[in-house]
Amino acid sequence: MRRLSVLLLALTLAACQPDAPADAPAEASASAETDASGDVSSEPGRTAPPFELVSATGATVRLADFAGRTVVLEWLNYDCPFVRKHYGGREMQARQAEAQADSVVWLSVVSSAPGEQGHFEAAEMLARTQEEGGRQQAVLLDPSGEVGRAYGALTTPHMFVISPDGRVAYNGAIDDKPSTDPATLAGARRYVPEAIAAVAAGRAPETARTQPYGCSVKYADA
Repeated sequence: MRRLSVLLLALTLAACQPDAPADAPAEASASAETDASGDVSSEPGRTAPPFELVSATGATVRLADFAGRTVVLEWLNYDCPFVRKHYGGREMQARQAEAQADSVVWLSVVSSAPGEQGHFEAAEMLARTQEEGGRQQAVLLDPSGEVGRAYGALTTPHMFVISPDGRVAYNGAIDDKPSTDPATLAGARRYVPEAIAAVAAGRAPETARTQPYGCSVKYADA
């Protein structure tokens, strides 16, 4: 039984290749939208790509609905071991609640293609979010991957902080511990709360771009 458990864990991790450590030099995703100059549209300082998605509750949610407020985007796959670390350790829920207490909007986006790990139909996604105790305002369904590609979302989790003026303030990893081990939650540098605090103070985050880590987002064929 122990050998079977180890084998199952190894197979799961094989499907969830971590990217480079979070403090490694960031590289733009080839799938991210670019302008004529070649700049990635979701890089810090750029205007965040607009979107309209349906949530797991059936509501239509637009980024424009939150103009004038700080918004956090979290790319989500509940079955990714890296995501499970943060939800299983109650870290993600704590940061979501903390952000909302500061009037920050927290939206989770699921860009997994149908048939890929992390994809659920709306009712099942809603039930799973309730089971996980998620505190985000909404879980947004992006099965076509259009929004994920626009942002260049590479992994789950991949985090973005958007300032009240609609510009990307932070793009990258959730913290500086690219590991599935829950023990690494203690003492981790939390980039998202840092970015939220900087935006609230009217300044750019000290660290605005890091390399995300986690399970690769499995997009639908373009």
